[in-house]
Amino acid sequence: MSEAAKRSSELGDLAQMVLGGGEIGLPEAVSLLDQDPYELAMWGRRITEAYHGKRVDLCSIVNGRSGRCPEDCKFCAQSAFYETGIATFPLRGEAEILAAAEEAKRAGAHRFDIVVAGADPGGDFERICGMLSRIRERTGLQTCASLGALTPAQAQALRSAGVTRYNHNVETTRARFAQIVSTHTYDHRLATLSNVRQAGMELCCGCVIGLGESTEERARLALEIRELEPEVVPLNVLNPIPGTPLADMAPLAPLNIVRTIAMFRFVMPRAVIKLAGGRERNLRDLQALGLVAGANGLILGNYLTTLGRPAEDDLQMIADLGLTA
Repeated sequence: MSEAAKRSSELGDLAQMVLGGGEIGLPEAVSLLDQDPYELAMWGRRITEAYHGKRVDLCSIVNGRSGRCPEDCKFCAQSAFYETGIATFPLRGEAEILAAAEEAKRAGAHRFDIVVAGADPGGDFERICGMLSRIRERTGLQTCASLGALTPAQAQALRSAGVTRYNHNVETTRARFAQIVSTHTYDHRLATLSNVRQAGMELCCGCVIGLGESTEERARLALEIRELEPEVVPLNVLNPIPGTPLADMAPLAPLNIVRTIAMFRFVMPRAVIKLAGGRERNLRDLQALGLVAGANGLILGNYLTTLGRPAEDDLQMIADLGLTA
């Protein structure tokens, strides 16, 4: 048997194990990142359809409060530590955010997420809860929030306001976390995730790849996220922002991103793997292959400080692939 045939056979065996309900470990996850990307994508698609069918989860976000964040995340345009030239503003008015939610629904989103810059929601929390409640009443959209650190009481209040999913990413591995963020700890993030779970909301917890991590670190990241049992895993790819410490980071090759998407699918077959920030710039013409390889979620429209692409382009891509929105 040739080396290529042996690798193909081993890949098929791993896929069948996952399809049968088994879990892969670190050595297997690392090995996936060195597989033929097209064959890997094929198996990623089979695993996705076995666990989720053909539906693609679509959400839209609004930058509800921008900039002046006291955290020093080295990739983030909104950190007060860096001069990035972004627009900064306090919490938007309710009419503006409701209009954004209505536009998201017209564009085809299933969910709408208010995101605010800052370590926590601060004094805006009650206003945000009211907005989220009225968005659901007016549009029928499922509501999500990404407000930073939460206390148990705040998590319960969001759930009472009808929020069903909360986004709080771990960003990178526990071992590398302090290299990316120094103003809070990995355990600080886990505390909020615990509060969210205790309140009965779904966990939307992912990462940013392309921060300089090794192949093994990327595989370890997927396994660490799996331990948190999130329902949704946003997979962001670094979009280097001028003025941040990672502005000159070399981009990942598109096919390596495809391999990573498939590896995350093998590691977490039951989770929604959502392609998020940086997909347009980094995957370029291979965005559809990202959906083939194992992603079954997209953020429609714009991000926080960078533009996305027209929602109709994503809906056409989904239809062209024989998937459903």
